[in-house]
Amino acid sequence: MSVSAGLHPRRLPDPAALLRLLKPVTWFPPMWAYLCGVTASGVAPGTDWPLVMLGIVLAGPVVCGMSQAANDWCDRHVDAINEPDRPIPSGRVPGRWGLWVALAMSAAALALAVPLGPWGFGATCAAVAAAWAYSAEPVRLKRSGLWGPGLVGLSYETLPWITGAAVLSAGAPAAEIVVIALLYGIGAHGIMTLNDFKALEGDRETGVDSLPVTLGPAVAARTACVVMALPQVAVIALLAWWSAPVAAALIAVLLAAQGWAMRVLLRDPKARAPWYNATGVLFYVSGMMVAAVALRGIVA
Repeated sequence: MSVSAGLHPRRLPDPAALLRLLKPVTWFPPMWAYLCGVTASGVAPGTDWPLVMLGIVLAGPVVCGMSQAANDWCDRHVDAINEPDRPIPSGRVPGRWGLWVALAMSAAALALAVPLGPWGFGATCAAVAAAWAYSAEPVRLKRSGLWGPGLVGLSYETLPWITGAAVLSAGAPAAEIVVIALLYGIGAHGIMTLNDFKALEGDRETGVDSLPVTLGPAVAARTACVVMALPQVAVIALLAWWSAPVAAALIAVLLAAQGWAMRVLLRDPKARAPWYNATGVLFYVSGMMVAAVALRGIVA
């Protein structure tokens, strides 16, 4: 079977591999952040549910899926070292199909964003530009352990949060919403750093200076934990200042749960990073929605 596959390389992509190329598991954070923005806006989602659904689809399957396809295309040489079974290096998405999919989805994202109005369209333009700036030469911000995760954190959390609030309210969101969305986007830098552990060897060989490469796994993991925790401390303080003590207390409890998960992570950062992404991150995004519900009452 392997000989036949070598003699007759695939000309069309395998549908299952195309789906894997878009990485559905990564769609949740921007979709959730958009919902947080919708919730924080103070506008009842049912008053314009088509815009809510369009924004969710755009943030997740379309824009995030496009960014994953673009990243896999630009990282195909790195993935050949780290994960040769991925769709492009394995040949299941052959030739330039990965690039064509990313370009087609970029165009589709811009077209779908038009009904969202100037705020939604502008945010989509920014998200598409950020996706290519992260992955593609000559910019390739992924090479930096500081700018790369920062850009992704802001694109996955802050941008869709602000967009959801702006689209539903048909105008600039309140300053409180922008501040909380920005803090959660900054904290997501740490989450993105943990994602870099799986590509440690390939990044080192190909000159990608992720924090696990430049600082080593132990220091990078501690840095990621601090970066995740400090913005949430600021969120707790702000909500308490804005007379939302119950929400502040709930987020403090969720942060304490993350502290437990962080202690487990630090015992073996490289091995436990995937575990943390499935546990500690759940507490993080739960706090986002708690904050969004609180903001609904604050900005009303």
